[in-house]
Amino acid sequence: MKKNGLAMGMRVKFWVTFSALSALPVAWATAQTAAPVPAKPQAKPAAAQPAAAQPVAAQTQGAAAQPPASTVPPPPVVYPTLIWHPRDAQDLLTFIEQIGSEGLDPADYDPAGLAMALRSGDPLLLAKTATDRFNRVSGDLAFGHVPRAERDGWHIPDRDLNRERQFLLMRAALEQHRVPDSLRGLLPTHPQYRDLKNALSTTPRDQTAQVNRLRLNLDRWRWLPRDLGEKYIIVNVPAFYVALVENGVTKWRQRAVAGAIKTPTPMLSVMATGVSINPSWFVPKSIEPEVRGKPGYVPLRGKDGKIKGWRQPPGPNNALGELKFVMYNPHNIYLHDTNARSRFNSQIRSLSHGCIRTQNVVDLAKTIFAEEGNPAWTAEKIDAVLASKKTVQADFAKPIPVYIVYFSTAASTDGKIVNYGDVYKRDPKVLAALLDKRPPRETVATR
Repeated sequence: MKKNGLAMGMRVKFWVTFSALSALPVAWATAQTAAPVPAKPQAKPAAAQPAAAQPVAAQTQGAAAQPPASTVPPPPVVYPTLIWHPRDAQDLLTFIEQIGSEGLDPADYDPAGLAMALRSGDPLLLAKTATDRFNRVSGDLAFGHVPRAERDGWHIPDRDLNRERQFLLMRAALEQHRVPDSLRGLLPTHPQYRDLKNALSTTPRDQTAQVNRLRLNLDRWRWLPRDLGEKYIIVNVPAFYVALVENGVTKWRQRAVAGAIKTPTPMLSVMATGVSINPSWFVPKSIEPEVRGKPGYVPLRGKDGKIKGWRQPPGPNNALGELKFVMYNPHNIYLHDTNARSRFNSQIRSLSHGCIRTQNVVDLAKTIFAEEGNPAWTAEKIDAVLASKKTVQADFAKPIPVYIVYFSTAASTDGKIVNYGDVYKRDPKVLAALLDKRPPRETVATR
């Protein structure tokens, strides 16, 4: 009876304390905490999240020690500690316990620690613990669990979440008591993510290798932006295929030749603004030793008369073939035709210097222009320019996103699993990072 009375007393104490705190707004914070402010834009677009907030340093004594006003950094953004209703915290705990369906490990989010905070009867401890778990889970659902440093060759930015949006998401979830829904709203919308999840749910747990392949490729989908757009081109390097997708439906799909093992294709996202018909090939510096002085290559000279580079004019021997997609990027990776079309018949097509040789790429361009309804670039007009052997650039009415990605496993709607070759041997490193039981990480904004 004494033990039961003590437990009852703790529950009464918790609810009295929680009731008092609940009378405050949901964005209640300690007196030391500043209200959130919008994050300042980053100088480099590639930085997906602002830097972590750090405590404000004590003011340096003496005017001479103060830096010039123009170099004083802005004050750090500090977000309030939100009070969690036990029901919302329990919903979060249940979500974590079931997160294995997404290919993630519940242990990475310390559900035992959250359960202990729920039992403690301490609203402030619960607020701190639940907020930490919410930030860890939302960060992994939005960006993937594998750190960026372990993603070899992956240069695709993902700006689905930053510290401010993460805080606002949590606040709305608590105000509406919709924590699970808010977290599910961060998951990829691509049908392939859904199909991989379904395949994972039906794969026996003792098939460890297959389970792990499904899990690591589910995480790769989380590395991408949640919504790829209404219309886009996607290249899956291990599958050696290029596809045009619109409203979730594949409208066009053909074989591709990707980078060789020594010259792997980087994973990136870029906007295709049009096509170059009968393109010249301006030879990259890394390839110049292979072509320097050979017949069919024209030297490019500077004002001083010295050779600055090499160009291969349009023609039947041009490495870019009849057409190249215009998609400016720092890696100089393009989709293009080829003068060696027999290579598309090879089963393993990792043969290029990095660019994506695309089978029937002229038809892809015609398909895009036809869907735009652009009378200036009909199929007949494109054929006429091809026959002229003159280099002409044709611009799309609207740029199209191109995603070059790396998925070593895919799944169909009926649950069938397709394993491609891990052409660049990247799966082991990703899997090691996915399975590593690292100490709890900071919030998403510090990653």
